[in-house]
Amino acid sequence: MKKLLNALMLLACLGLFSSCGESDSASSNEPLQKNKKLLGITVMTLANPFFVELAEAAKAEAEKHGYEVIILSGDDAEKQAKQMKDFISQKVDAIIVAPKNTLAIGEPIKAANAAEIPVFTADTGCTDPGAKVVCNVMTDNFGGGKLAAQAMIDVLPNGGKVLILDFKKAQSCLLRVDGFKEVIAEHNEAHPDKKIVIVAELDGAAAEEPSKKATEDQLNATPDLKGVFAINDLSALGAVVALKKANKLQDVKIIGFDGLRIGKEAILRGEIHADPIQFPSEIGKLTVQQILAYKNGDEVKPEILIATKLYYQEDAKNDPSLKTAK
Repeated sequence: MKKLLNALMLLACLGLFSSCGESDSASSNEPLQKNKKLLGITVMTLANPFFVELAEAAKAEAEKHGYEVIILSGDDAEKQAKQMKDFISQKVDAIIVAPKNTLAIGEPIKAANAAEIPVFTADTGCTDPGAKVVCNVMTDNFGGGKLAAQAMIDVLPNGGKVLILDFKKAQSCLLRVDGFKEVIAEHNEAHPDKKIVIVAELDGAAAEEPSKKATEDQLNATPDLKGVFAINDLSALGAVVALKKANKLQDVKIIGFDGLRIGKEAILRGEIHADPIQFPSEIGKLTVQQILAYKNGDEVKPEILIATKLYYQEDAKNDPSLKTAK
């Protein structure tokens, strides 16, 4: 009996040591989980297909290099600031932000700077000079605005009155309008008998419904309106709705901006005359590539601009991605 008890005690001790060994092994895995690379992405809004495409492209590129990715919709400046704070609390390895408000995002970026988390902006930059951004990857919006103006000049050879649907909270949209106005001013100086007169710059909030309302208001004030420059496709589609309602869609030419599928389909239907098109997937992918370069100790340019190109109905007719469009 005494030998049996001794044997049982020995087995119990062996079991105890074995279980302790298993516990140590489990705890040794924790640092591996903590060392997992994490990327936080907050965009202006995921209600806009442009930012969905940008974020998904960034996610796909980051995952190739072992990152876990969090994608959030900013929607308003206060909400986006909280998202940035949460990223800092989560100790993410890097942050990509497409700011809802280019100035207000400055304080959250400064907080990330203090936490030594590198911040990269995509599509639109930060206008707070005290906030440090490693790299801003965006469309050449100023150049795109100039292309939009040239398209407007071409479609209104005799000039006419034009409405701009803007969105002043986004640096990218400000640049588009600045480029547009520069070329229009040059044209008016060279051709005073064929002036394009900008009758108003109204806030379309980069969204369809506010842009529809703004266009309706301007049609009441300017019944002989000849053109609309909208800073994105959603604003352009708002103008389309307003002009259809007023039976003036054929009389007023719309130049949009973006090249989203919904915009391209409207160009195919002849509702929007042209778009300087952007490449959101390239913006997302390139932004992640700058993060990888920075983490690798390589030199990273403070800004990378991606050129736009004009897209017309003829392009839409030959666009294989629109074969299923009606």
